[in-house]
Amino acid sequence: MSQFVFKLPDLGEGTVEAEIVSWRVKPGDQVAEDDVICEVMTEKAAVELPSPVTGKVVSTTGQPGDMVPVGSALIVFETGEGAGAGAAVVNKPAGAAVSAHGVAPAANRGSVGAATATPAKADKVVPAAASAAAVAASNGAAGVAQLPGPRGRVATSPAIRRRAHEAGIDLSKVPGSGLNGRIVREDFDTYVEQRVSHGAKGASDKPTPLRARPAASADAGGTEEIKVIGLRRLIAQRMSEAKRNIPHFAYVEEMDVTDLEALRRHLNSKLAKGEPALTYLPFLVLALVRVLKDFPQANAQYDAERGVIIRHRAVHVGVATQTPEGLKVPVVHNAQALSLWELAAEMRRVTEAARTNKATREELTGSTITVTSLGKLGGIASTPIINAPEVSIIGVNRAVERPVVLHGGITIRRMMNLSSSFDHRFVDGYDAAALIQALKEHIEHPATIFIDK
Repeated sequence: MSQFVFKLPDLGEGTVEAEIVSWRVKPGDQVAEDDVICEVMTEKAAVELPSPVTGKVVSTTGQPGDMVPVGSALIVFETGEGAGAGAAVVNKPAGAAVSAHGVAPAANRGSVGAATATPAKADKVVPAAASAAAVAASNGAAGVAQLPGPRGRVATSPAIRRRAHEAGIDLSKVPGSGLNGRIVREDFDTYVEQRVSHGAKGASDKPTPLRARPAASADAGGTEEIKVIGLRRLIAQRMSEAKRNIPHFAYVEEMDVTDLEALRRHLNSKLAKGEPALTYLPFLVLALVRVLKDFPQANAQYDAERGVIIRHRAVHVGVATQTPEGLKVPVVHNAQALSLWELAAEMRRVTEAARTNKATREELTGSTITVTSLGKLGGIASTPIINAPEVSIIGVNRAVERPVVLHGGITIRRMMNLSSSFDHRFVDGYDAAALIQALKEHIEHPATIFIDK
């Protein structure tokens, strides 16, 4: 027998330490080479570290939330006789160091999330997904691989958990073919197809009845302490930095979207059955493209290190997207070159890629302005936080029908608010308001959205 000490590798891009997010193994566990042993997070990415050897875990270093310097011992394995002669205390070769390629630059994520990368092996990193814990493991399933825990938690990805919840499927009934019985996408799809072919859900898939509430105990009014680590810590840090460093100028304007709604419904009525319907966002982005020609100061990024504002002629729109892992901001590049239908299709593509952890580095970086929508939860108004290093963000609120005064009479119109925030250091209040007013004119007269000056 011999021992193998695995040290925290150089994760690239100037990383000097990493935070332990979670251990996937514990002393005494048997692991195979390439099994995920630990998830760590740097300022650049969340990374799953695979085991470099096959053997037994002797000891681990640190608890979730602890910072570990690069090059320090992370985990000790006991390996078999064939693994090497003597007590080999080594690290992975320099050529196998994990490099955080495919990771969004920290300055480009702002307060809306953190990009992540997951190596399939110690010397390979798959494309990153923004503001998630990690992307697909080497078995091809989306999300973070989870080993069965002591509470019997089914090992699968957050995306599959969401789908199972929406379909009312008990994941404990789904056979898993992945590592340690993990349910991968193919397993879930096969199970769903089998259910459909049999024409019934079956009693085992019905929601589990609620258990009787236990008798009140002395600690019923107690508290729970949750350590802020990993992605949540990074999000908290980014949001604090954005609010502390960026003087936000908020501006909310009411818009009459009655004509836009009529156009949207008309265009959707022409779609073939099964084709996805248009939402307000493609119209908004197309109108924004037209407006930004006159307000280039809002389509920009601030390089704080150099003290330089970078104005862009092309419009690269970040689309804030809620996913099971957290908020991500995939990017529609060169929106100014796309038609309404192309914009809608590209927005669906990149947001779906973000939700399923398939987005590439290019799809998660380089945005020059962000749009965000709370959908049905849109509310009356909001104060969106700027996605640094950008200087502008536009938020869509809920559209509702209500009585308004029009041409001296009371009538029912469909009204919606746009909530926006601007970096007041570089976008003056007058210019911000003028931009939103110009956007309002396009939205209220949707034909102008399709007319180039």
